[in-house]
Amino acid sequence: MDEKYLRPTPTIDSDNRAIGAKVRELAAGKSNQAEISSILFYFVRDAISYNLYVNKHMPEHFRASSTLERGQGYCVQKAVLLAAMARAAGIPARLGFAKIRNNLVPQKVLSLLGTDIFPWHGYTDLYLSGKWVKATPAFDVRMCRENRFIPVEFDGRADARFPQYDLDGRPHIEYLLDRGPRDEVPLNDIRSALIERNMLDPAELVGTDFDMDQADTRE
Repeated sequence: MDEKYLRPTPTIDSDNRAIGAKVRELAAGKSNQAEISSILFYFVRDAISYNLYVNKHMPEHFRASSTLERGQGYCVQKAVLLAAMARAAGIPARLGFAKIRNNLVPQKVLSLLGTDIFPWHGYTDLYLSGKWVKATPAFDVRMCRENRFIPVEFDGRADARFPQYDLDGRPHIEYLLDRGPRDEVPLNDIRSALIERNMLDPAELVGTDFDMDQADTRE
């Protein structure tokens, strides 16, 4: 396991004072990494509410400490926060990405995006008991109850991914492509997807280092 997965980055700012304090509070008296990782997962899942509409086109929008302070975020931002908190607890962590289809996406979202496919769904990879384990803290339990989704559960031992069906047996999440781990947020790819889905005006990126030609456009 590469030691870089314990070190802070500009986005996964595990050395941030507020993140460290929250981790110490949540993990007080605990020493088992699987147990600690589960505690951190449920904090990020439920204390940070899911919000698809938060800003997500600049590096600072993904910084873990910013998401902690904001108290809300979408899947990638929440995955970054869980990775940062895990690193602060001494648990190696990295980001993972997948292309998914959400068969139960609300009509207003479907009308805006023009698709039910999300090409850069983010999750967290945690190194526990000698292996990488996937954890998906995106949808908070309140959102799940309101929409009759099955909440993702995580015990620190087995992969925790979105369920295939909801509580009524309706098809929910389909995993179409696992893009694998990344050291940092693939910002160009996310920006490109936002532009294509009418969630970002390219004019907002004038003066930045955005380069659509370098984006991973695999659908």
